[in-house]
Amino acid sequence: MYSGRTGERLDTIYWIEGQYIGEAINEINVFMRDWRNGKTINIDTRTVDIMAAAHRLLDATEPYMLLSGYRSPETNTMLRRQSSGVARNSLHLKGQAADLRLSSRSVRQIAQAAASCRAGGVGRYSGSDFVHMDCGDVRTWGS
Repeated sequence: MYSGRTGERLDTIYWIEGQYIGEAINEINVFMRDWRNGKTINIDTRTVDIMAAAHRLLDATEPYMLLSGYRSPETNTMLRRQSSGVARNSLHLKGQAADLRLSSRSVRQIAQAAASCRAGGVGRYSGSDFVHMDCGDVRTWGS
């Protein structure tokens, strides 16, 4: 992944032969931190699994651009004041969601790949050119 907010890059193998690799998961937790205040949380590996599976289905060679991973309560409250599209109980607050972009694929293509995993929520934000993926209930929204 590449962070569109911090400029950082993450290239890691986080799972081998049925086992998550603790050091890699820790790197993901830091990478997906709230970039506004540096706060971290344990990112739910189910979300990372959905992201990885969708990326494989897309046969993409470029890394995802991460726009938002974990959001602290302070950040979520600030964003809610600025936009009606930010959920009060966003799964970003629990480390269970990510907002992602690929320049080589459309929002529709990315969302279709994520939705085909049938493992969580998928939101299409075509106007802002990103897809939300989470490990919550299976559902879709947006256009």
